[in-house]
Amino acid sequence: MDKKWLITPTSPLCAELAAGWRLPKLVAQLLVNRGVDRATLGERFLTPRLKDLHPPAQLPGSQKAAEIIIDAIRKKRKIVLYGDYDVDGTTGLAILWHTIRCAGREAGFYVPHRVDEGYGLNRKAVERLADDGADLIVTIDCGITAVEEAEFLRKRGVGLIVTDHHTPQKTLPVADAIVHPQVGGCYDNPHLCGAGVAFKLAWSIGQALAGGERVDASFRSLLVDLLPLAALGTIADVVPLVGENRIIARHGLQSLPSCELPGIQALIESAGLLNEEIDGYDVGFKLAPRINAAGRMGHARLAVELFTRANADRAREITLYLETHNRSRQSTERKIYKQARELVEQRGLASDSRRILVVAAEGWHAGVIGIVASRLVAHYHRPAVVIALADGRGQGSARSIDSFDLAKAFADCGEHLVSHGGHAMAAGLQIEADRIPAFAESLVEVANNRLTAADLIPKLRLDAEVDLEELTMPTAEAISALGPFGAGNPKPRLATAWVDVVSEPRCVGKQQDHLQATFAQNGVQIKAIGFGLGYLLEDLKQHRRCRVAFEPIINEFRGRRSVEMQMLDVKFSG
Repeated sequence: MDKKWLITPTSPLCAELAAGWRLPKLVAQLLVNRGVDRATLGERFLTPRLKDLHPPAQLPGSQKAAEIIIDAIRKKRKIVLYGDYDVDGTTGLAILWHTIRCAGREAGFYVPHRVDEGYGLNRKAVERLADDGADLIVTIDCGITAVEEAEFLRKRGVGLIVTDHHTPQKTLPVADAIVHPQVGGCYDNPHLCGAGVAFKLAWSIGQALAGGERVDASFRSLLVDLLPLAALGTIADVVPLVGENRIIARHGLQSLPSCELPGIQALIESAGLLNEEIDGYDVGFKLAPRINAAGRMGHARLAVELFTRANADRAREITLYLETHNRSRQSTERKIYKQARELVEQRGLASDSRRILVVAAEGWHAGVIGIVASRLVAHYHRPAVVIALADGRGQGSARSIDSFDLAKAFADCGEHLVSHGGHAMAAGLQIEADRIPAFAESLVEVANNRLTAADLIPKLRLDAEVDLEELTMPTAEAISALGPFGAGNPKPRLATAWVDVVSEPRCVGKQQDHLQATFAQNGVQIKAIGFGLGYLLEDLKQHRRCRVAFEPIINEFRGRRSVEMQMLDVKFSG
């Protein structure tokens, strides 16, 4: 499907801001597009400082939770950390594990099995933990919807602290403390992820131990060591990388290569990133998939062990195991995606009369259906729900587009579901198999009422139209410095005016599916690569003149650096 280009108009503020920030006008435009339109904000965006993190006391529930945890430590009570099985949950759990250990107590931990138990607190698990003598359970990245489980623990006399960031429901769990950026008060960063919440609670614990706003030297050193874990969770959970989240991500990435945790070093080595500068792309596509592979294909407790108890030898052993799991995940994901696509095509599920996809099948691995849902969204540009069936019950994972709130839609169709939870853009569910047809029709009706045909047209949002002569090395370096990129701070995407194709474009790569070309304009030539755009080769040869949507990149080869374009789309005249 042809993409609709949405090019942001040049702001009248750009020239003034560029002069004030001493940046190229194009880079000033990028900042304005990201909501930065005043000099002071620009300085904070360009040079995010740790001292600009919000005080942990502002996070609702953090001080009370810190006091409860410290009291449990001093009374030598049994503390169990109960985390989610994704990157955000496992890194957040590790943050609190190291914090409690530094405070003088060894905490236990529990991570549910993604397939057998599903997301969040579950009754069997908390019963077992209570029977095993847990005095205090602290959730990480889950628990805000666990009303029944919280009531059970209250009756058993087990303390409960909920730390979470997911969408709360009308009824909250009865807990000793709830640490959540959107519950119990107003926090300046409502998009703090689970690991970010854990980091703030760790900071609160350090303050409470020190009896003031400043933590002691050993605890400060610990927080610096834990910042890379918070950055991993922040980037992997795709929360907006602005404000406080940007500070955490930026500084955590910078300190990631030098982090002294054996598990971090083994993970970096496994991903082939030793002695490399690590960016958001590396986290999203190299580190996070390896961590997630534990929960998707096996058990996430291995990822927790990697970041907590593992020494160097054990850490290498775990990362080797995770690498094997990751390759298995990739193979399984490709197989299920192919089958899901076949279902969509055979049953006509992607018509205009069905503006959300719902596919289900026996034998699908529940650990990878979220990735499959993401790929379906990218292909069909509409929300997608993928359900893995086993023993008469389905476990589903869903991904969405900007104009459709999954969490709200699932709530509106809740009568058909056993349980559900998540965000506007990503959500999960459990459902009895015989309820799937009714649920699908109900969800399609909701989507048809809330999505227009225009919503289903893929859109390519571009920051500016540029001439090739603007793409100098200083400009490219200034653009790169705006990272880390991700949700809320997307990688800059630009459009050229009309350019000419020079030399002969060609297809490259093992499958010959990548497009390589050189474009010229007013005497300036720039090389370009388009991954997966090989199908445009003949059009490019025929027209010889086009406009290109692209991401600017700096190519380094044999000590030479050059500005190039990573093509996203091409438009021809007429």
